[in-house]
Amino acid sequence: MFRSVKPYLDELGLDEPVVCYQGAVVATAAGEFLRHVPIPLELARRVISAVSGEHHLNCYVDDELYVAAITPEARSYADFQHIPLNEVGDLLEWLDRPPTKLVAVGERHVMDALEREQKARFDGALYISKSLPEFLEFAAPEVTKASGLAVAAGLLGVRVERVVAFGDGENDVELLESVGYAVAVANAHERVLAVADLVCPRDSEQGVAQVLESFVHSLA
Repeated sequence: MFRSVKPYLDELGLDEPVVCYQGAVVATAAGEFLRHVPIPLELARRVISAVSGEHHLNCYVDDELYVAAITPEARSYADFQHIPLNEVGDLLEWLDRPPTKLVAVGERHVMDALEREQKARFDGALYISKSLPEFLEFAAPEVTKASGLAVAAGLLGVRVERVVAFGDGENDVELLESVGYAVAVANAHERVLAVADLVCPRDSEQGVAQVLESFVHSLA
């Protein structure tokens, strides 16, 4: 969510475009959406019908998080992202405009099974991927982090093949495949490791920072 990114922009004093929502949004530091590709409403309603009966589902509209009920899964996600929850009751009845994305939340093995099931059900009509093992994300079919980066790079006048990208989750695969140099942390998803040009130390060892610092020192 943009609202989750905003505190870091403020702390670092950055004003360049940022990629949010798996690439569905490219926003200015002031919060203006320069790109917004939501899930078509009828497709979103199909996801809600298929998923919400058995699984907790987050719904994102206008940079706000909406849930049918405040469950432990909803609370764990909101606490992880430091964002408020809006309880609306029946999501299918409530939703009347295209959401930016939908996220199912649950135990890892449950989300693994749900991912296989929903990819078969929607057969490319949606972008479906895991961001973390417990979070299964649904977005419009043309949305990936790679497509969001392409827009941001164009706004900055940077060629994507000159970009270095870092990743760890399954939803980073398209991003790493699109850039000139791909870096995965050592504890990354196996699909991310497979497309990486370099594997750096794991996140708990600040592997990304180590790579960036090495690069800066090499320029000194």
